[in-house]
Amino acid sequence: MSRSGYFVAFEGGEGAGKSTQERLLAASLVERGRRVVRTREPGGTPAAEAMRAVVLSPQYTGLDPRAEALLYAAARGEHVAQVVRPALERGDVVVCDRYLDSSVAYQGYGRGLGVERIRDLSLWATGGLLPDLAVLLDVDPRAGLARFAERDRLEAEPLEFHARVRAGFLAIAAAEPHRYLVLAAGQPVDAIAAAVLDRVVTDLAARNEAAS
Repeated sequence: MSRSGYFVAFEGGEGAGKSTQERLLAASLVERGRRVVRTREPGGTPAAEAMRAVVLSPQYTGLDPRAEALLYAAARGEHVAQVVRPALERGDVVVCDRYLDSSVAYQGYGRGLGVERIRDLSLWATGGLLPDLAVLLDVDPRAGLARFAERDRLEAEPLEFHARVRAGFLAIAAAEPHRYLVLAAGQPVDAIAAAVLDRVVTDLAARNEAAS
């Protein structure tokens, strides 16, 4: 795909602060004159939001893991086709709360469905689209889950599941350090936001220089 935009995804376990950092980055980029599309996964379109309601609702506790993985991939395919690709082709910055690596961590590592199988499924669903940058906010599952008074279907999984998810995220980031920024989620919010913004601004400047 020919694209002139920039795609950054925030990844991490429950309670890591992804939504906060996604919002702060988007606001900072808008202040600098960039066109920004904020979105999330699963979700981002009416159809994908409907699939989100299924995979996260406690009403569907006991959903087959393979069906869960397929629903995430289907929502991602719809989201990329309708929101992410068009924005990147326009030259926008896309800031997304979760993306492909969440499926690899949760279904591949957490559910034990096979890391390569889950990654390949999402790559097929999205036509191979990967973020320019993935920001991993690393959080101890105990600390992250303590933030929730009520939990959705995935948040309610046992601590051992979330420990596997965390290990999965760290393994993914270690294998692809060129596209990952790993930050401890326990740092002050402003310090995390500054580190993320610095990396994104640096990447965008390097891209502009290369294009000139």
